[in-house]
Amino acid sequence: MAKIGLVTFRGASRTKYVFTAYDFEKPFQGAAAVYVITRRGKKAMGGNYHEPVYVGETGDLSTLGNVLDAHPKAACLKSNYANCICVHSDDDAKSRRKKRDDLIRKLGPACTD
Repeated sequence: MAKIGLVTFRGASRTKYVFTAYDFEKPFQGAAAVYVITRRGKKAMGGNYHEPVYVGETGDLSTLGNVLDAHPKAACLKSNYANCICVHSDDDAKSRRKKRDDLIRKLGPACTD
């Protein structure tokens, strides 16, 4: 994956989580993480924005494969023009779920149930 930069998302708890943003070129190597799939675009006044489309967590990012083809929400991701995945590494399953839930409550992503 080609690294794009860093992105910060805030959860409902007001906690800030720093993610590394990547494009969808290749599958990831195995790593445990919270991830936010976004539609990335250009702001009118310069810079980029990230609109969260899906928030998830996994014990192995490599299981995502080609995100737009293999993800269980692939059709929703495509219809929302997802083009970026932001990754926050975390080896602790309980911590990942807590962060994921905190972010979902705040961000309300279109493709997350």
